[in-house]
Amino acid sequence: MTSFRFAAVGDNCIDCLGAPIGRSLVGGNALNVAVQLARLGHNSFYFGAVGHDAEGERTRAELEANRVAVKHLRVGQCNTARTDIKVLPSGERLIAVEDFGACAGYGPDEAELATLGTMDHVHIGWLDDGGALRRRLSRAGVSVSQDISVNADPADLGVKGLGIVFCSTDQPRDAAGAMAADLLSRGAGCAVVMRGAEGSMALTARERAETGIRSVEVVDTTGAGDSFIAGFLHAWLARKPLLLCLESGRDHAALACCHLGGFPQEGMPH
Repeated sequence: MTSFRFAAVGDNCIDCLGAPIGRSLVGGNALNVAVQLARLGHNSFYFGAVGHDAEGERTRAELEANRVAVKHLRVGQCNTARTDIKVLPSGERLIAVEDFGACAGYGPDEAELATLGTMDHVHIGWLDDGGALRRRLSRAGVSVSQDISVNADPADLGVKGLGIVFCSTDQPRDAAGAMAADLLSRGAGCAVVMRGAEGSMALTARERAETGIRSVEVVDTTGAGDSFIAGFLHAWLARKPLLLCLESGRDHAALACCHLGGFPQEGMPH
């Protein structure tokens, strides 16, 4: 297998799962993608910020344990980000409270931007920079993806210049297809729509593909979408056909549903 140089830029957090689970786990879109790519055998680098606190140290330790390079993990004076997640009787997860902490206002400096320019691919998670990093990297010819579903501010939702844009929806198939077509018309090279239990679809100017889910006994869905992204990118950089990229994403998302959090970890009670 060819090993690529991947970087994931943006959010990390401590996911606090409510009753009946009652455990906290290291997570966040960009961090989960970085970890999963490292677990797939790639050279993975994480660019983001944590607080000068125990949770920041815990986050660093989990990254290092999963062989993610942490040279560009910045330690700020704010607290490490935290997300409180409500667990419904159906098993569905709902975000109750988000505190972005040290992630708010984070952005790579000039030296880090130069390093990002050497990567085979850069994935952007939650980043409140109005699209500045996306535009900078795309102008430099860097292969870039972003999950726009984790961003809420319209200023951060532009897609022009993205090689791949990921998003999530619970809309019917036709509406999801229209969403993908709209993302392409706005400048994305490939649009990937994750539809939860309904599967996923992807669209480029030349190709369209769809796949269903892989049935597993679900333990936790937290981070499944992030694992899907890592699986998709793993196949995409290897120049696999679009359908195989979706199937790789599907299979890695299914594996993520078999354990707590976005990657295997013990977690801590809270």
